Amino acid sequence: MRLVVLGLSLSSSWGNGHATTFRALLKEFAARGHDILFLERDVPWYASNRDVTDPDYCQLAYYSDLAGLDKWRSDIAAADAVMVGSYVPEGVAVGRFVQETAQGVTAFYDIDTPVTLAKLERGDFEYLSPEIVPGYDVYLSFTGGPTLRHLEHHYKSPAARALYCSVDPDAYPPLDVPKKWDLSYLGTYSPDRQPTLERLLIEPARRMPDRRFVVAGPQYPADIDWPANVERIEHLPPRDHPEFYAASLFTLNVTRADMIAAGWSPSVRLFEAAACAVPVISDKWEGIDSLFTPGSEMLLAESSDEVIAILNRFGEAEARAMGHAARSRVLDGHTAAHRAAELERHLREAAAAAAAPELMEAS
Repeated sequence: MRLVVLGLSLSSSWGNGHATTFRALLKEFAARGHDILFLERDVPWYASNRDVTDPDYCQLAYYSDLAGLDKWRSDIAAADAVMVGSYVPEGVAVGRFVQETAQGVTAFYDIDTPVTLAKLERGDFEYLSPEIVPGYDVYLSFTGGPTLRHLEHHYKSPAARALYCSVDPDAYPPLDVPKKWDLSYLGTYSPDRQPTLERLLIEPARRMPDRRFVVAGPQYPADIDWPANVERIEHLPPRDHPEFYAASLFTLNVTRADMIAAGWSPSVRLFEAAACAVPVISDKWEGIDSLFTPGSEMLLAESSDEVIAILNRFGEAEARAMGHAARSRVLDGHTAAHRAAELERHLREAAAAAAAPELMEAS
């Protein structure tokens, strides 16, 4: 299969989780024998922070603006499938161009589904608009559950399918390193995540001055009152994630408000930490228990008191056992190889569905 992807970024993981998601997925998709072209908008904030420039699993190319996409018109037209990602700059216009040009299957890959739907409902059509949803043969969503039916019934998607995030277990292995922190968090600042981070990490840190905490990620405001026992790391490149997780007794998963409301929206950090055999303390949302078993593979918390109780209860041996149980669950169903197989199946099913009316007309 020849696949063309127009995504937010493959080259830079700075300030976004899209790059690591695309890297893991496309590496495994290529391993299945497919040929991939990734087209990325050339923007200065990613151009100055690129940590992948010459991937061996796909061709990576850049375009400067919408007019620059015309250079790739023949590639898009000839591809077996063309996939446009969420948060692509001028994504509505890019989507129209793809739908008008592509002869094969067209797909929208939404790495931000609940955020996307919230934006649509308030008339914010930054990268997707209601009128182009039906023009994509398949809507691939980071969110499963009832959201898929909503996409089909309300927004008239011909086929909405869950394609959860995943992890490359080779890139996120367990490491035997000394524990530096009792609880860590890795994530870019988000205003709607900050109250949960305050409740589940910062307040416990204030109340447990003898314990060690860390928050890694960019864009946090300068006026946040970090306790003295909370270390700050401004940017942590993906190559350093496994060691970061391994140095944590527990790591925290914090979910955006729109994703909590939708449920069935696991973050890539959840799978990455589990692949590193590090136990996760997560906020609660519908569907999380379909991915990991609370109590044995991960822990749920809603309050500072619950986090403090967890840190007081679990020693390193118990935490390690829980982390390895989580890693086993990831290896059984949440690796990038699993997602690549799912992607292939969804694209082939969409191609078959698109061909069916033509075959009926021909007969």
